[in-house]
Amino acid sequence: MRRVQDRRRRGFSLIELLIVIAIILVIAAIAAPKLNNARMHSQEMAAIRQINTVHTAQTQYFSQFGKFAENLAQLGPPASGNAGPAASDLIPGDLALGQKTGYIFTVAITKEGYTVTAVPQAFNNTGRRTFFSDQSLVIRENWGAEPATVASKEIK
Repeated sequence: MRRVQDRRRRGFSLIELLIVIAIILVIAAIAAPKLNNARMHSQEMAAIRQINTVHTAQTQYFSQFGKFAENLAQLGPPASGNAGPAASDLIPGDLALGQKTGYIFTVAITKEGYTVTAVPQAFNNTGRRTFFSDQSLVIRENWGAEPATVASKEIK
């Protein structure tokens, strides 16, 4: 009787602990890829929202200054002083620097208006898609490392 009580007080054996750790590792190995895919998807959705933010800022910039901003810095906050054409304070500072939510954003002027592109900082890690949009406000995607263009598939 005393041996049974002593055994119960000692706790788990090494084999029992190893089995529990092995089960936890198997569950973690199954869950990790799904978490990574969910994270990439959320970063892609955030990139689409940032493109919409740039569209709104470009509309406001055009309304105030009669032309579209040539780059993201013109839409961002001023380093010091008041907002103006060089820094209109229409988008957050991190987006004005060109990097946000795992994507690199660029704005360029065209004859018709402007373009916005977003590409992942690390393809297949921060995102699997590249995005393109212009003054038409239509966002296009490309599943792959090459940047999306005006000929890419439209996001529905």
